[in-house]
Amino acid sequence: MMTTRESLTSIFLRWRLFSAMQRQIGLLVLLLHMVNMVGGQIRYSIPEEMKKGSVIGNVAQDLGLDLKRLRSGRARIVTGENIQYTELKTDKGILVVNERIDREQLCGDVTPCSFSFEVILENPIELHRITIMIQDQNDNPPQVLYPVQTGGSLVAEMVPRSADVGYLVTKVVAVDVDSGQNAWLSYKLQKATDRALFEVGLQNGEIRTIRQVTDKDAVKQRLTVIVEDNGQPSRSATVIVNVAVADSFPEVLSEFTDFTHDKEYNDNLTFYLVLALAVVSFLFITCLVVIISVKIYRWRQSRILYHSNLPVIPYYPPRYSDTLGTGTLQHVYNYEVCRTTDSRKSDCKFGRAGSQNVLIMDPSSTGTMQRMQSEKSILDEPDSPLEHHGQHLSQFGLLV
Repeated sequence: MMTTRESLTSIFLRWRLFSAMQRQIGLLVLLLHMVNMVGGQIRYSIPEEMKKGSVIGNVAQDLGLDLKRLRSGRARIVTGENIQYTELKTDKGILVVNERIDREQLCGDVTPCSFSFEVILENPIELHRITIMIQDQNDNPPQVLYPVQTGGSLVAEMVPRSADVGYLVTKVVAVDVDSGQNAWLSYKLQKATDRALFEVGLQNGEIRTIRQVTDKDAVKQRLTVIVEDNGQPSRSATVIVNVAVADSFPEVLSEFTDFTHDKEYNDNLTFYLVLALAVVSFLFITCLVVIISVKIYRWRQSRILYHSNLPVIPYYPPRYSDTLGTGTLQHVYNYEVCRTTDSRKSDCKFGRAGSQNVLIMDPSSTGTMQRMQSEKSILDEPDSPLEHHGQHLSQFGLLV
């Protein structure tokens, strides 16, 4: 029983070993076959940030393939990346940019930066490896790491009044994510409260004193340092360094607290001045526009009335209406006849309220007026002045 069991175990082990050798031989044959399928390798070098659709190279010409072979072999790109940065135009045999290539995003700090892919053709199978080298462009400005620029608080470097020449005040630290000479940085002192007191190292960004500090130097010192890279065109960043020349912290605190308040006051004053100027300007322009609009409106109205051929409509007082189309007396009007010893000086008074003498217009007739019976005898006289007044009234359509 033991002999049979040992022989079965040895047979099983031999079979496992034979199967493993077969798999290795198959992989080796496949690898050799793949090596034989690789037709060629080409390399292109392009700058980063190329526009989509820009031509990288003529793949058909560089690999020695004709356009018919690309179309019949259904040439395509095989890559392991999630983003396909390139595209193969089989109708023209060219390789173009499919997505924007950012060298810093693709490779980070790794130099040189490149990526590879294969172009595969069928019937028969061919593999052609293509490598794209990415050249760095100066597309990023320097970034200042120290001193930290804060919006609310004010950070200052202290320098004792006993500081000697060459005293290290602080160091400006900056980086550039570009590579090569585009990342080389230089430091320059752009503005300073006292340019004869401080200097900035061109390569290292160190701020040092260039003379002995004296009691006459102001406590508050403000330095503006500009950081430039070596790209073409160069990019820059600006940092403000506050320096306090004092021996004690309370002195520094009082001085820079006042400095902060003064700065805030000046900022607020500037804002209100600009706001007031804007409001005054707006009101002035509004008034000017209104005045001009009124002038134009009146001028146009006068021109319209001057050139129009419309008839002039007369104005009649409110309590008057047209009788028979010619008169202006109202429909019912009271009057009183007053006579003197001289009939030629007789007068007729209109508008006395409550008079018994009423002049009435009959709406159904055409201007016929009826008189009261008490006045009939007076009008019957031939030389009566009222007869003349009646004739005068008949001109206004009140009497027929």
